[in-house]
Amino acid sequence: MMFIPMLCLRLLTLSMSLQGKADRPLSFEKERAYFEEVDAFELLEESPSPKSSSTWVVGNQTDLVALPHISSRLERWLMSKRLNFNTEPSSTLSAILETPVMVSNLETPNVPSWPIISGPHSILKSIGTSSKDKISLGIYTNMERVGLALKDGGEDSHEDLDAAIRKLSLASTSESNLLDPFTALLGVCGQSSPPGLLDIFSKYCNPESITKIGEGTFGEAFKAGSYVCKIVPIDGDLQVNGEVQKRSEELLEEVILSRTLNQLRVLEDDAPYQCSMFIETVDIKVCQGSYDAPLIKAWEEWDEKNGSENDHPKQFPEKQSYVVLVLEHGGKDLESFVLLNFDEAKSLLIQVTIALAVAEAAYEFEHRDLHWGNILLNRNDSSMTRCTLEGNQMTIKTFGLCVSIIDFTLSRINTGKDILFLDLSTDPDLFRGPKGDRQSETYRMMKKVTGDYWEGSFPRTNVLWLLYLVDILLLKKSFARSSSDERELRSLKKRLDKYSSAKEALADEFFSELFIDSSPATGK
Repeated sequence: MMFIPMLCLRLLTLSMSLQGKADRPLSFEKERAYFEEVDAFELLEESPSPKSSSTWVVGNQTDLVALPHISSRLERWLMSKRLNFNTEPSSTLSAILETPVMVSNLETPNVPSWPIISGPHSILKSIGTSSKDKISLGIYTNMERVGLALKDGGEDSHEDLDAAIRKLSLASTSESNLLDPFTALLGVCGQSSPPGLLDIFSKYCNPESITKIGEGTFGEAFKAGSYVCKIVPIDGDLQVNGEVQKRSEELLEEVILSRTLNQLRVLEDDAPYQCSMFIETVDIKVCQGSYDAPLIKAWEEWDEKNGSENDHPKQFPEKQSYVVLVLEHGGKDLESFVLLNFDEAKSLLIQVTIALAVAEAAYEFEHRDLHWGNILLNRNDSSMTRCTLEGNQMTIKTFGLCVSIIDFTLSRINTGKDILFLDLSTDPDLFRGPKGDRQSETYRMMKKVTGDYWEGSFPRTNVLWLLYLVDILLLKKSFARSSSDERELRSLKKRLDKYSSAKEALADEFFSELFIDSSPATGK
């Protein structure tokens, strides 16, 4: 019967403790300091765009638009709020979201993992995930839970933050998508709505001067002044050239990847990675509508002269959407370009190799589709060009040849915040090309190297395309060369087969005499 006195003693002790606390005034100094600090931040929409090497000019706008790091989930949420033109972001939430967020470099996983999982288009794996899925998988940060709760609470919500977080417990059934792919694509292109095709072309040339200069399965290429405009139809139900149209999420990845590679073109003395061999992306826009008359005329003139293998663009409906990529004019593709001599062949090889090596080291980049239609060539008056690899500045001989690498549809890159890749396992036809065909065999070798796990980093795939390129020079291209030159190419091919990356290949003896100031082998 001793438990009754003991219970009374405990209750008396607890009562005295509570009485003592009640006698002391409550202090809210920490809370007051926190909210004063939060309120001191400017609203995000009033802040100037950051001025750094990761900015680019969108069309004729004067504002610089930061390269979109789509993987930052808070930034995604803010983008979705900004693109929702019915309501403005709440000032309370904007102030909270101004709190700095620590971001670490993204490491490439060795095995498939969430949220960057092996799927057709990695960017939408993280953008398009529903709130319910992200919460149940533990992906949301505490700040995101607060932000989404305040969003649910309305524009002037002053609910207690703890209550707001409780509204987004693991049992939450919220299903709202953060961004749909088309809206995200508009956002990263700096647009609120898509204009017509001719509205974009008119910025670069007189519409009557437009000429078609090339075509591919998924798009048409037109010359507009000194630029090339590549038109890619997206999101439609109509098959184009026997293929299903590309989706917004696919182009979203290509847009971000192209802009990331653009950063390698920035000429700065202290840049650790720099090269000019990836085609410059001048602008990217989403358009909508039928092909305009000048474009139809240019297409039909090309068809009459060259015999187009593509469907006539008159078939596109009035609501058809497109992505227009405005690119520098890189010249003719390797298939149609006439190499003059062995020096130009060596120049081609070292420029492609050093470009892959730089992007490989900077971004774990793999092109994965570097056939002779995706290498553009022209000649200029310069006999050399400069590149930087891991801080090591190198000047190489070019013999007046200028190389531009294009088309990153199948490419893989690690931006530090996203791993962008195309899951080629979803396209088995890619690996069913004719036996003995160099391009088809390269796809199959890539599949073997990657184990059909296309998210991972496998720089050996870059070497496979260098091997392909040597074969093209030996078997498909005619240029002035001696038997000694052919032996050099065949010896290079044997050595290339032993390298695991373009960076390793760059140190091969074949390239040593093409370096002027320094080489990756010496670093001097």
